[in-house]
Amino acid sequence: MLETADIVARIATAALIGSVIGLNRHLHHKYVGLRTLSLIGASAAAVVLVTLQGLEPGMHIESMSRVVQGLLTGIGFIGAGVIVRGPTEKKVHGLTTAASVLTTAILGILCGVGAWRIAFVLVVVTVLVLLFGGPIEKRIHSFMDRFQQDPSEDPDNMPPK
Repeated sequence: MLETADIVARIATAALIGSVIGLNRHLHHKYVGLRTLSLIGASAAAVVLVTLQGLEPGMHIESMSRVVQGLLTGIGFIGAGVIVRGPTEKKVHGLTTAASVLTTAILGILCGVGAWRIAFVLVVVTVLVLLFGGPIEKRIHSFMDRFQQDPSEDPDNMPPK
């Protein structure tokens, strides 16, 4: 049986991690923000904890597997809700936010089971990807665009009128 302080620490840590990821999404003007991802992380941790609390010794591996499977299926629906594409657009929007929703749920699961080292590594990787991934992508795209530019579209190569 877990102590109350341990339960509070696990759920609060999951909520805090979710809020940090949500703040990043909010600052990038996405539909999912601090409150949403904070609640997803805390809820995932709570569901895992209730499973751990109510199980007989030796039964938790199979039950935990079913809980995690159900959580990830449910999170898939929330993630799908933030992926959009306009009827005339070729580009899909919201994939990073959907991935953030999934990552926050997984972080909640990790906090729920007390896998602190794994959660810490995933938080660090997530924050680094969210902070630096966009600028790296933009630099690579601009670099690649220089090589893929059609010479007929280059104003310097246009024949005189």
